[in-house]
Amino acid sequence: QEQLVESGGGLVQAGGSLRLSCAASGRSFNSYNIAWFRQAPGKEREFVGVIGWLGSRTRMADSVEGRFTISRDNAKNTIHLQMNSLKAEDTAVYYCAATKLFNVASTTHYTYWGQGTQVTVSS
Repeated sequence: QEQLVESGGGLVQAGGSLRLSCAASGRSFNSYNIAWFRQAPGKEREFVGVIGWLGSRTRMADSVEGRFTISRDNAKNTIHLQMNSLKAEDTAVYYCAATKLFNVASTTHYTYWGQGTQVTVSS
């Protein structure tokens, strides 16, 4: 069974850092592009960033550019989201998702989803 499992969420003060992980299992996700999305209460799920299947290409949303980075280790089937200089508006449930397409920000293009991990940034 294909599965993506996020971890690493928690409570952090504004200006702090967190590193989220997405563990892939059940199939080879090495040929998939992996993205991070987030959803705050009462808001739509929004694109955070995506990394290509080779790990050499990334695209980040303007709201997190320069603060968040994505990396992946295909040998360990793990994708990371490093979040620095966190702000209160980064508070959300963060999801990883997989797609065969690259550079797509719409949730409709993503086939596999994790269950999400909560990130809370206190101001």
